[in-house]
Amino acid sequence: MSSATTHSPLVPFPPDSTSPRSVPSLDKLYEMTSVPDERVVIPSVDWAFYEQLVDSIPEGANLHVDYDGKDLEIMSLSQLHDGIKKRLGRFVELTAEELEIPCTGLGQATWKRPEVTRGLESDECYYFAPEKLVAAAEAMMRMSMDGAAYPNPDLAIEVDLSPSKIDRPGIYAALRVAEVWRFDGEHQLIIIEQLGDDGSHQPVKGSTFLPVRAEEVARWVLKEDFRDGSLWGRRLRAWVQAELAPRIPR
Repeated sequence: MSSATTHSPLVPFPPDSTSPRSVPSLDKLYEMTSVPDERVVIPSVDWAFYEQLVDSIPEGANLHVDYDGKDLEIMSLSQLHDGIKKRLGRFVELTAEELEIPCTGLGQATWKRPEVTRGLESDECYYFAPEKLVAAAEAMMRMSMDGAAYPNPDLAIEVDLSPSKIDRPGIYAALRVAEVWRFDGEHQLIIIEQLGDDGSHQPVKGSTFLPVRAEEVARWVLKEDFRDGSLWGRRLRAWVQAELAPRIPR
């Protein structure tokens, strides 16, 4: 698994930069993102452009859109991307379940937050804080499709097979996401980053929400035999009970 090293294409400005740009059609978006995990940047767009573009993309379109308040980044996802994010997500879910740690996941959710003029689509995301678990459960019981009804996640998973070309860390900081688990495709690492008092995310050795270290996550997600997903899950559960359960104060 190696990171793409090509530069992100930039979608050029129209000749008259004062004229509003129209949102690309779905066919055009597919054409722009024909190479999976190659990031395409549309520079200098406003919130209305981002919101209109995101709302125009149907469910299941396999297009990932992020907006840092100025520039917009879009890409399609490869099978490799989906496989890594799925194993990372299963690691979080099975570990929390084995350790009886309350946790709810929202999967690949879109977070549009006009109050900070930022938006992104996380690969996976989770709640751990009691008040957020309650708020999310109540929204789901109401069958709410209003994104504003759901609090920002506590933990997000990011798969970076190629480096982002916009201020993606700044988006997570603006959303006050406490912890990000990031797969760095260039260096073949799992990095756990936590939001600090200065408002930025910094690498740390282990998670706040689960008693696990970054190198342990990397071993299970990247190095353990995962050809049989069911067997992988059973082995992970046994390891969690043997190695992680004793770390929880009783």
